[in-house]
Amino acid sequence: MATRVAFSFLKECGISERIKQRNFVPRNHYCTTGTPPPPQSPRIPHSSKKGRLLTGAAIGLLIGGGAYASTVDEATFCGWLFNATKVVNPFFAFLDAEFAHRLAVSAAARGWVPKEKRPDPSILGVEVWGKRFSNPIGLSAGFDKNAEAVEGLLGLGFGFVEVGSVTPAPQEGNPKPRIFRLREEGAIINRCGFNSEGIVAVAKRLGAQHGKRKMETSSTVSPTEDETKQGGKAGPGILGVNLGKNKTSEDAAADYVQGVHTLSQYADYLVINISSPNTPGLRQLQGRKQLKDLVKKVQAARDEMQWGEEGPPPLLVKIAPDLSRQDLEDIAAVALALRLDGLIISNTTIQRPDPVNKNPIAKESGGLSGKPLFDLSTNILKEMFVLTKGKIPLIGCGGISSGEDAYLKIRAGASLVQLYTAFAYGGPALIPQIKAELAQCLERDGYKSIYEAVGVDAFFLMKIPVQAR
Repeated sequence: MATRVAFSFLKECGISERIKQRNFVPRNHYCTTGTPPPPQSPRIPHSSKKGRLLTGAAIGLLIGGGAYASTVDEATFCGWLFNATKVVNPFFAFLDAEFAHRLAVSAAARGWVPKEKRPDPSILGVEVWGKRFSNPIGLSAGFDKNAEAVEGLLGLGFGFVEVGSVTPAPQEGNPKPRIFRLREEGAIINRCGFNSEGIVAVAKRLGAQHGKRKMETSSTVSPTEDETKQGGKAGPGILGVNLGKNKTSEDAAADYVQGVHTLSQYADYLVINISSPNTPGLRQLQGRKQLKDLVKKVQAARDEMQWGEEGPPPLLVKIAPDLSRQDLEDIAAVALALRLDGLIISNTTIQRPDPVNKNPIAKESGGLSGKPLFDLSTNILKEMFVLTKGKIPLIGCGGISSGEDAYLKIRAGASLVQLYTAFAYGGPALIPQIKAELAQCLERDGYKSIYEAVGVDAFFLMKIPVQAR
């Protein structure tokens, strides 16, 4: 049974077909040439084929073991499932980086990932924009670019999931290869360039998921319930949509406005991504005048739409970590003047800090993410918290791989945090681990909630007592 399921997994993800196609020799070759077929150069490295087969076999064994573990109580079984993913995840290292990513998204889309049934520690609950997050740990944009696996990813126990970046028209992005692992450094370099199926395809998926989640929520929530709503308007869990622009577009504002008009009805918050280093000219939109003009147009497009009691979704801007002090001051001034709902700090970096610069792969162009980005992005986060005087919610992103990392982002000024690279390396088991470690950090230092810890390190720089917030 386990073997059958494993090979079914391989078949559905297209692995077996790819192997067959790449080693196929036309049957009539002998008849037309009279000579034996030429030796076929394997286009897939042997280690890659081996990795695919081992991954399928491991999944089959896990499913078989799950049949036994399912006889125990739900919490124990849930814990077993998450721990079991530690067996499968290392096999993804045998695969091409982008193919491994595609495989992971497919698994989440099909529900072939564990589902978190255990409640989050109450100390991790936090309210931002009037929405109740069961925990502050989110998955950043870039993993589920086309909203294929929202339900499966939220089921892993993330407090929120951000899809995208989504461009108005479909585009392939930059040529492959475009994702490079630096495993020893816990980092990744990517130059994908907003590869997207476009807003129409994403809107169809989000529309279907929106209806399903809405039905699930209405069937489980009492109409007389007065407590703050758990999750977003579309059901359990908070969903963000990250908007990008097409590479060939000359009117960036028009691209973002189109995204708002099409996707905002499905989003609990929207993000204007102007900080990817892989789209020419995009980061120039972070300038004071350019940013002000852009945000005004996008806000106007959002506000002119009809909204119910909950109002329009919050609008955030995602910025780069490679900014000067003057750049940060300009962004903070625009954010305060236009009452921006939040900032995500930060995107990937074009810098190559130690120890990455000693790795030959560091010569590849693109944005660096992962552990080497942590200090740079956290320092920018702290500076922005000071510049905005703690008045704007910040999402800390960049290099988080543990509960302690998440805690330091919160102390630097983040109300919420996001990760991606560590999740790519660590798999689903990393999520409950980070949540447990974060809860321990808060309790260790005497905090009773996330809110009490937000910005405590930055307030020291502001020379304002924490009690004066």
